[in-house]
Amino acid sequence: MRTSRIAQETAKLSQAISPSKPAIRRQTRSFANSLSAFAAAGSPITTSTSNPEDDDSSSLSSTSSSADIEDYSRLTPSRKRKHGVDSPTTVVSSVSISTRSSPRKRGVKAEDGSTEGRVKPVGKVKRQPAKEVVDDAGEVEIHPPAHWEEVYEAVKEMRKRLLAPVDTMGCERLADEGLSERDQRFQTLIALMLSSQTKDTTTAATMHALQSTLPSPGLTLANILAIDPATLNTLIHAVGFHNNKTRYIKATAEILHARFGDDIPATVAGLMSLPGVGPKMAYLCMSAAWGRTEGIGVDVHVHRITNLWGWHRTKAPEETRLALQAWLPRERWHEINHLLVGFGQTICAPVGRRCGECVLAERGLCPSAVVGAKRVVKGRVKREVGTTEGSEGVKREEGTLAVKEEEVLADGRVVKRGEEVAVKVEA
Repeated sequence: MRTSRIAQETAKLSQAISPSKPAIRRQTRSFANSLSAFAAAGSPITTSTSNPEDDDSSSLSSTSSSADIEDYSRLTPSRKRKHGVDSPTTVVSSVSISTRSSPRKRGVKAEDGSTEGRVKPVGKVKRQPAKEVVDDAGEVEIHPPAHWEEVYEAVKEMRKRLLAPVDTMGCERLADEGLSERDQRFQTLIALMLSSQTKDTTTAATMHALQSTLPSPGLTLANILAIDPATLNTLIHAVGFHNNKTRYIKATAEILHARFGDDIPATVAGLMSLPGVGPKMAYLCMSAAWGRTEGIGVDVHVHRITNLWGWHRTKAPEETRLALQAWLPRERWHEINHLLVGFGQTICAPVGRRCGECVLAERGLCPSAVVGAKRVVKGRVKREVGTTEGSEGVKREEGTLAVKEEEVLADGRVVKRGEEVAVKVEA
């Protein structure tokens, strides 16, 4: 039940005239302002006492000759909306001012300059994507991202030490070199069509099945035209979306035979006119099959990693391609796909990035790096107890101690676990 304002003021008056020690008034913002105004006026705070035996000196009817602090409270506007008539003046018997501060938050610097409890951030570069700058002539010039050459060269050095699946099973390496150049171009196109949403290892195995299962000389346009769709679907069932790819491959074979003279198109527009072929496949096929680099083949690895580096803020691979081609030197267009795909397969994986092994994180060149402190966790996981007969009949215990390394973030989350190593110990 809500108490009325008059009842509240009555309770305050009862406490003021009671002989017991009066309660301390709760400090509010308006009360603090009134206290400041009261102190500025130079009037002392007086304590009013009431004599219960003298009705004339009762606090309800008597007035003090000295100024009261409530008189100064009327000088400061109240934040609350006033309802009804003014409440009677309450005499304050004591004033107490307290300053209470909240507990020190973790990570906040203390007054003495200490940084106890603060988590030290990992030094990283800021995201500085490519920028469009208009020169004096009114032409738009694209300035590349900061430190991009240092990042690029560091990734090339890491890739030299790490062998990725794309290095041996990439689509440009799957064509049968014993066939004619036209048949090799066709196999390169088929490999690219199969590679969509599929790992390189699966694509390589499927290409080998087609090359070895189809009649001699293997995977050619003529054999694809002759094969039954159900049989083709069975041969490529391991790749992603194999039902759709079966239809695309059969339709592409018919288009190549009818419109392109049993060869693949020699232009990006012609390749993109084929069913199931997008910009990424078209540019990669032009580079691998025809030896002409007319654009950057941007797949999910290139799109994801370049955004992690802060080179641009794009939402789709095609948008990433246009952003890269605006400033990346043309001589790097062919190699960047192979470079970043292998980097994404070995170090910067989509799930479980190995930032602790990346040179970019070590040098502070990757703004998205997640690196924590390493700790060694030990625990006895197995214990074998045996009795050894000796001259003194001493009982010995042998156990196994498991040691593993964990990489822990600043907030305590474990992002990497090392291998457990069993160490034999004796008690």
